[in-house]
Amino acid sequence: MISPKHGHAVPLTRNPNYKHNTKAQIAKLNKRYPGVNILATGTVPLVNVHPDLEYYGTVSVGTPAQNVKLDFDTGSSDIWFPSSTCTTTACKKHVRFNSAASSTFQKDGRKWNIGYGDGSTASGILGSDMVSVGGIKVRQTIGLATAESSQFGSSPEDGLFGLGFNTIESVSGVKTFMDNAIAAGALTSPVVSVFLPSVRRNGGVGGQYLFGGIDSTKYTGSLTYVPVTQKGYWQIHISDASVNGVSLGQASEGIIDTGTTLVIVGDAAAQAIHKKISGAINDPNNGWLVPCSLKTNTGNVGFKMGGKTFNVPLADLAYEDLGDGSGNCFSGVQGGQNDLWILGDVFIKNNYCVFSQTSSPSIGIAPLAY
Repeated sequence: MISPKHGHAVPLTRNPNYKHNTKAQIAKLNKRYPGVNILATGTVPLVNVHPDLEYYGTVSVGTPAQNVKLDFDTGSSDIWFPSSTCTTTACKKHVRFNSAASSTFQKDGRKWNIGYGDGSTASGILGSDMVSVGGIKVRQTIGLATAESSQFGSSPEDGLFGLGFNTIESVSGVKTFMDNAIAAGALTSPVVSVFLPSVRRNGGVGGQYLFGGIDSTKYTGSLTYVPVTQKGYWQIHISDASVNGVSLGQASEGIIDTGTTLVIVGDAAAQAIHKKISGAINDPNNGWLVPCSLKTNTGNVGFKMGGKTFNVPLADLAYEDLGDGSGNCFSGVQGGQNDLWILGDVFIKNNYCVFSQTSSPSIGIAPLAY
């Protein structure tokens, strides 16, 4: 052993121009020690399709990376986008993934198909490749669409990124992105946090999905964690609905769904809510309508979950002008979901939501800060 008196001290100086970059340091460590998983978070900025109709972000797939614009959807679980072999009109209007150009693509061969509540459908074959979301990269099974229905032709995004549980994957046994990221130890925490911007609240910009972390600057107070009652969708119990703090005596199971624009409740609940709004009518062709003047109203519709009420401003019920000169707007709350209410983007753009995929999954909810 060398005696300390024979040692030589090397003085260290701080670089005054150094700027700390955690993400760059993690990337450096991952490259230097490829067998070690470094926990991280990943942020995906969102594009708001006006008026708060839907939101999409960019995802990188394959090697070298091919970028696709995907609609992040907690109401489904498949990740899919068009294949370069798809020749339908809808596919041709979007980025088509070329699996032959990716050195990391692996064939699967199983067929898949999926349908959505609006009647749109897509089908094709499964494969797997490296999928990077906000810098979080794992090998993921993906659906390569070889056929899409015409509804997708008008969509600005190329496909969907399902964030539901694997029990509702179109093909049994397929793991979700979150399953794989959690198993790989790629996330600091097993959560996806959602901040959806609102044209009314903040100009409709700055939205994000945060994988692996929670941004406490986006909400006020503390998060209330509401337990998931059934895995598949993110299903929770809604114990009451209210208008301006007055209970309507309505309750139901429900889901918080980033892939649905409006709030859709049971027919009785929709009637009870709109009964409290002067001038609201249930139009046989257009559903519930409210006066567009409601946009200046300061009242709220409340939904009670986990012992706390979370609000949707009545101003957001004046969702979009009917455009016929009547002064009426499509309501942001509609009926038709008698057994399973859907709290869609009209709810989420007013409340920060943390989808926590622990062994006992839950959704953390808190009012937005701005």
